[in-house]
Amino acid sequence: MLVTVEDGRATKVAGDPDHPGTQGVLCTKVSRYTDRTYHPDRLLTPMKRVGRKGEGKFEPISWDEALDTVATRLSAIAARDPQAILPYSYAGTMGLVQGESMAARFFHKLGASLLDRTICASAGATALRYTYGASIGMDIEHVPDAKLIIIWGGNPIASNLHFWTRVQQAKRRGATLVAIDPYRSLTAEKCHRHIALMPGTDGALALAMMHVLMRDDLLDFEYIASHTVGFEALRERALAYTPQRAAEICGVSVDDIEWLAGLYGQLAVRERQPVAIRLNYGMQRSHGGGQAVRAVACLPSLVGAWRHAAGGLQLSTSGFFPVDNLALQRPDLLPGLPALPRTVNMSTIGDALLDAGDGAGNPKIEALVVYNSNPVAVAPQSTKVAEGFAREDLFTVVLEQFRTDTADYADILLPATTQLEHVDVHKAYGHTYFLANNQAIAPLGEAVPNTEIFRRLAQRMGFAEPCFADSDEDIAAQAIVATDPRAAGISWESLKAQGWQKLNLPVAPLAEGGFATASGKCEFYSEIMRRDGLDPLPDYVPPYETPATAPELAARYPLAMISPPARNFLNSSFVNVDSLRATEGEPHLDIHPEDAAPRGIASGSMVRAFNDRGSMLARARVTDRARRGLVVGLSIWWKKLAPDGKNANELTSQRLTDLGRAPVFYDCLVQVEAASATATP
Repeated sequence: MLVTVEDGRATKVAGDPDHPGTQGVLCTKVSRYTDRTYHPDRLLTPMKRVGRKGEGKFEPISWDEALDTVATRLSAIAARDPQAILPYSYAGTMGLVQGESMAARFFHKLGASLLDRTICASAGATALRYTYGASIGMDIEHVPDAKLIIIWGGNPIASNLHFWTRVQQAKRRGATLVAIDPYRSLTAEKCHRHIALMPGTDGALALAMMHVLMRDDLLDFEYIASHTVGFEALRERALAYTPQRAAEICGVSVDDIEWLAGLYGQLAVRERQPVAIRLNYGMQRSHGGGQAVRAVACLPSLVGAWRHAAGGLQLSTSGFFPVDNLALQRPDLLPGLPALPRTVNMSTIGDALLDAGDGAGNPKIEALVVYNSNPVAVAPQSTKVAEGFAREDLFTVVLEQFRTDTADYADILLPATTQLEHVDVHKAYGHTYFLANNQAIAPLGEAVPNTEIFRRLAQRMGFAEPCFADSDEDIAAQAIVATDPRAAGISWESLKAQGWQKLNLPVAPLAEGGFATASGKCEFYSEIMRRDGLDPLPDYVPPYETPATAPELAARYPLAMISPPARNFLNSSFVNVDSLRATEGEPHLDIHPEDAAPRGIASGSMVRAFNDRGSMLARARVTDRARRGLVVGLSIWWKKLAPDGKNANELTSQRLTDLGRAPVFYDCLVQVEAASATATP
């Protein structure tokens, strides 16, 4: 990204035309980043709460008062039990410096509770770790050469523009595009074929594809023998998933399954052409999401798709990056064994904040420090989350750029910088370039980087270790494992001078095996999973909330609901940028005509979606883009900017996935009814 600065003010952001990833193009959201940085509602001074929690009433205070207040309160709680203090953060700032470096050091030294950061990708990451050894996959730069591209559980037009650009190149060269998604997204509309399965059934579809490949000998036996483990056990499992069985589970036709598996195997095995799967995060957000990723991740090794630079699978490339997390986060500062602090799952923060504790290593949470996240909007079962944040006996500190839904509950609100105002280092999960985030402008107002906030707090709390005096440049220099061959020639000095540098990787990184597992092979059968008490083979794990698994619940709430990202939002980021929110208009709920008619719902009318956990209002769009039995609420709106002060997470649950302890945002049954145009919550 290139930033144009005139008289100290950023006037434009654009993609770097020399960078092979962006090729001079940015998505709609990031291209308006200056609107975010200079937004009139930008938080530019420390604040303290003067109203009720959640009311959003604050008054300005000095940095000294803010930091003294925080340090005094945290010190008093830590003196009783530091585990009563919890950090809460995720990907609002994704850099290695402004993310978990100085902040992690601070909380490790304090002995605070550890946070299990699961809210986005841990189900899929865990699945890939068991299967490939790490989050590794194909390089999207070669995708234009693929002959078949399966876009599974993603909508790259909205969320992965640079991949979609390459898909379009492949399409012009004759590639077949297939979308597997319960919803006919913008991307699915542009594909040659759309397979609209029911949410949470992807594992069954993948196993049925394996069934067809094995039945019809559409297999690369040489690759399987040389570079995989557990084929015979996988064969036995997959042969139980006939196309007929999977069609019933998924709600798709047998012909769709036969066609897709046949084309995949024919191109890869018989014609030796590159076939690619772009797997995204949507499919892992149900009970069986981890095993579903495992199943899909096995497919490329069965047909030898990895032999080609344009073949294989990508969910994430983040596992290729040699990052020195030990140096960045300093876990050696933690209290010694056996007294490691407890771990709290961020996806169940609602229950965690309402837990009274037991006094035996599980104290009540008394203080919460939130940075790089907006949990009141994005965490599941939002009613409980807000109830927890509303506790008067909970001391809450929020580092933010705006007064988000979460910021409204803060006792102390601290102004943080945006990406243009600080130094950082970034790895990637969609390409293979390390990136320097060089500071473009001075921080606005009194805003400071996350690192500086924790640096100042560490000083006030008497943390004397030299690492707390590290500058952002020092931390950036520690981020990369320079001795790793993949980082040869890459250092902070070279990176900040050049802007970006590509990892040293083979063109087709898994063509000769070399997986990151202990065996060096793709593990269809995972001995580590067996030792962990898990099914060592991929299988279909049904959603929690379906007519088959929860018939009484489904009788009351017969519609499945998913809430994928809106094109103009990035989770809850950018929702407050007026031009982007104006494009989205208002919260909508897409519903199939055959589901709308018996409910008396017309396009443009207000509807209420509800279940036992909560409800939300939205404007109905009657459309066959939502398959029958499914409603779709594009998300995620700030609650304060929604008409009823609620969003889709009122309806989602705090249950977790089979692998990775991740949330099940798309494993959700609801009922929908007509509501008056003036309906209130």
